Amino acid sequence: MRSVDDITAAELLDGLPSRVHEVYAPFVRDMPDHPAFVEGGRSWSYRQFSEAVDAVAKNLSDLGIGPGDRVMIASENSVALGAMLFAASKLDAWGIAVNPRLSAREIDLIGTHSDARRVLFNAALSKEAADHASRVGAKIDAVGQFGGIGIGPLNADAQAEPVEKDGALQVAGLLYTSGTTGAPKGVMLSHRNLLFTARTSGILRNSGPTDRIYGVLPMSHIVGYTILLIATLMHGGTLYVVAKADPAALAHAIAEEGITSLFGVPATYQRLLEHKAVKGIQRLERGKLRTIAVAGAPLDLDLKKRIEDEFGIPLLNNYGITECSPGLSGVRSEHPVSDDSVGPFLPGIEHRIVDRQGKKVATGEVGELHVRGPNVMLGYYGSPGQTAAAIDKQGWFNTGDLARVNSEGHLYIAGRTKELIIRSGFNVYPAEVEAVLNGHGQVVQSAVVGRPVDGNEEVVAFVQLLRGASVSAEDLKAFSAQQLTSYKRPTELIVLDALPAASTGKILKHKLREIAIERAGKVSDAATAV
Repeated sequence: MRSVDDITAAELLDGLPSRVHEVYAPFVRDMPDHPAFVEGGRSWSYRQFSEAVDAVAKNLSDLGIGPGDRVMIASENSVALGAMLFAASKLDAWGIAVNPRLSAREIDLIGTHSDARRVLFNAALSKEAADHASRVGAKIDAVGQFGGIGIGPLNADAQAEPVEKDGALQVAGLLYTSGTTGAPKGVMLSHRNLLFTARTSGILRNSGPTDRIYGVLPMSHIVGYTILLIATLMHGGTLYVVAKADPAALAHAIAEEGITSLFGVPATYQRLLEHKAVKGIQRLERGKLRTIAVAGAPLDLDLKKRIEDEFGIPLLNNYGITECSPGLSGVRSEHPVSDDSVGPFLPGIEHRIVDRQGKKVATGEVGELHVRGPNVMLGYYGSPGQTAAAIDKQGWFNTGDLARVNSEGHLYIAGRTKELIIRSGFNVYPAEVEAVLNGHGQVVQSAVVGRPVDGNEEVVAFVQLLRGASVSAEDLKAFSAQQLTSYKRPTELIVLDALPAASTGKILKHKLREIAIERAGKVSDAATAV
C-alpha cells in the first residue's frame, strides 16, 4: 500500500461514495462472509451486517423517520448502534449518537437542541440507557434484528432539513462536543467530511481485511465514529466492538483475540499499565498487535516510553478535533518519533499559525492554529453566529489550539487558547506543567488550570495518584519546583481519587476550574470571617 504522503488530496477525494453507508458495499459483494464485527463472542459477516442495516432502515422509516430528520441514539458501542447510524445514512437522516451515561439534563438538552424526530435508547445493553428510556416513557421493542430498544415518542413538530444530493453538502452526522468548555455544540459533519477522513485514516494505518481493530473509544465521539466504525468497514477490516473500557479485557483481547490495531486516548494506555502493576504481571503480551495509536489529550513522554518498551512498537501520536472529522495530523509508522510531536499534517490539510493580531508567526514559534481542508465541518447546527466566528469567509477554521511547527513540518500542540494561563505577564502552557507532574513515578495523570486572582492568574494542579501512593501534595510541589521556573509552579496542588473525564477519557478541565475557583472562594470567606 502507498504511503499516505504519496497520495494527493484529489486522489483521496476521487471515487468516494456519496453516502457513508455505501462504504461496505464492495465487501458485501466480494467477501460477504468475512467478519465485519465481533461482539460478545458473536461474529457478524459483511453480508449479515448489510442485511441488518436494511432491516433497521425499514423500521426507522416505519417509525416516521425520513430524509432530513434527526434521529438520536443513546447507546454504548454495539453492532446495533453501528447499524442504526448507517441506516440513518441510508434514509438521508442525520444520525446523532450519544453516550447513555450522560445525565438526564444532557440527554434532553441534545434532544431539544437537535429537534430530533425520535430518540432511541439501547436499553438491552446498559442500565443507563434503560433508565433514560423509562424516564421518557419509551416503548421497548425491536428495531430490525436488535431487541431491547427503547423507542421514544414521535416529535411530530420536528422540521426536516433540506437534503443535498452532493455528499459534500449533506449532513451525515450531528456530533455534540464533549463539553470541555462547559457548553456542548452540535457539529454538522457531511458525508464527504467523514469519508475523506476515514479513507485517509485507513491508508495512514495500512488497514485491510486482515486487521482486527479494538473498538473501545465511543462511537458517540468522533474518533470512535469515523476512525473505528467507518474507516474499519471502508477498508474491509473487523471491528472488535467493546461497550465499556476494561483494561483486563483489553489485555486479554490483545494476547488472545488477534487484535492487530489499537487506537486509544492516553488514559487507555495508563490503565493498561495500572492493570499490569496491580496484578503483578511481568510483561503484557503483544499477540498480533502491530499498530498502537493515541489522540484526544496530551501524551506524556514517560507513558509513551513505557508503552513502547512494553509492546516493542512505537506509540503513534495523532491530533484532530470533532469539527475536523477529526484527523489533522499523525506520526507516520515508518518515521516514529521519540518526542511529543503529533506528526506532520495529513494530505489535503492546509494550516497557518498566527499571533493574537492574526499575523503568521515564525517557524517554531507558538501561535493559534487555523486549518482548511475537505474534513472541516459544515458548521454548528442552529448557530450561524458561532459558525461564522469559527470559520472565516476563506474557509479557515480556528481550532482554538496553541501550536507550533518545526522546520521538518512536525506539529506540536501547546494547549488550548482558552486554557493558556497568563501569570504576571508570562505565558504558562498547562501541558508543560502536566508533563513534569506526570513524570513522577506515583502520579497516574494530572491536569493544570488557571485561576483568576487579583487581576492575575495562578496555576492550580490536580493529580491522580497510583493506588497506595505515599507521596503528598507538598512533595509533588517540591518535585515540580525543581523542574519549573517560579511563574510556572502550581500555587495549589490538589490530589483527587480520579480526575473528572468524558467517556473518551478526556479530562473535563472546566469542572476542575470550577473546583479551583470554589476552593479559593472558601479560603477567602474564611479569611474574611477571621
